[in-house]
Amino acid sequence: MLNILPRDNKYFERFTELAVRIHESARILERFFLREAPVATVADQIKRLEHECDEISHEILRGIDRTFITPIDREDIHQLAVRLDDVMDLIDGTIRRVALFRVEEPTPLSLKLSKLIVQTTAELVEAVSHLRRQKGVMGHCIRIKQLENEGDVVYHESIASLFSGGLPAIEVIKWKEVYDNMERCIDQCVAVAHVLESVVLKHS
Repeated sequence: MLNILPRDNKYFERFTELAVRIHESARILERFFLREAPVATVADQIKRLEHECDEISHEILRGIDRTFITPIDREDIHQLAVRLDDVMDLIDGTIRRVALFRVEEPTPLSLKLSKLIVQTTAELVEAVSHLRRQKGVMGHCIRIKQLENEGDVVYHESIASLFSGGLPAIEVIKWKEVYDNMERCIDQCVAVAHVLESVVLKHS
């Protein structure tokens, strides 16, 4: 009986597609902070990937109601799709703020944060791609949390630098918005890790 019931295992592929695009967006974002690409180019490329992620996440969410048997709990599928999409939105939000505020020169600390976003999203790809077999997921989730701790240190250093004096008030406001968004991006990767850990524990 179970063999003839529809069981859609493509969810795992879709989640990996989301994670891969998120990591690609992080690498594109880093190019601005490395002074390798202008903000307009980076913003356009990330927006394209953000639209692709929206389409994939909508496909996942629509599929929940159409699938009789899902490979993991429906609630977890929903949470994972939403959390991953949130990471993508925060990467897009970062470059949109940079463009809106007409930030031309990245700071050394913003480069550090962008590199951490690249590293964290790389771990996200690995964790998500291992979800089908579940082996190795927890190790990558632990690494994501370690990177978040490193991100917290850099973020606090970044905020402290803004209020150490010497910067015009408008620059303080601009950079605080950018730093806040970058820090939230790393935090959201941890939120994804929590969902992944929950799935693994339920099925262990």
